[in-house]
Amino acid sequence: MKPFIYAVVTTSMLVAPAVAFAQSDSPISRAQVRSELMQLEAAGYKPASGDEPNYPTNIQAAEARVSAHGQTDYGGALGGSSASGGRAAVSPASATDLNKIYFGGQ
Repeated sequence: MKPFIYAVVTTSMLVAPAVAFAQSDSPISRAQVRSELMQLEAAGYKPASGDEPNYPTNIQAAEARVSAHGQTDYGGALGGSSASGGRAAVSPASATDLNKIYFGGQ
């Protein structure tokens, strides 16, 4: 029985990464990628200009211009903001709260 369990665990460990990266939507073709790149270049994005420090903002701005004109059905820049790298506003627990957690108090 033990060898069977080891075999099942080993198999599941080998299959899990493949299942985790599986994609449900269909892949895009080379022609679609080329078409999107041409649209971005027409909107002002220059991939060979050497603007690596400004890469994310340059391509996002070009994607926004393309999506504003309705030239593509996928991609584009999303609105919103992110608080990446910021501190979370967490207040410390009181002694009463800690007693409830550690000693099962009500």
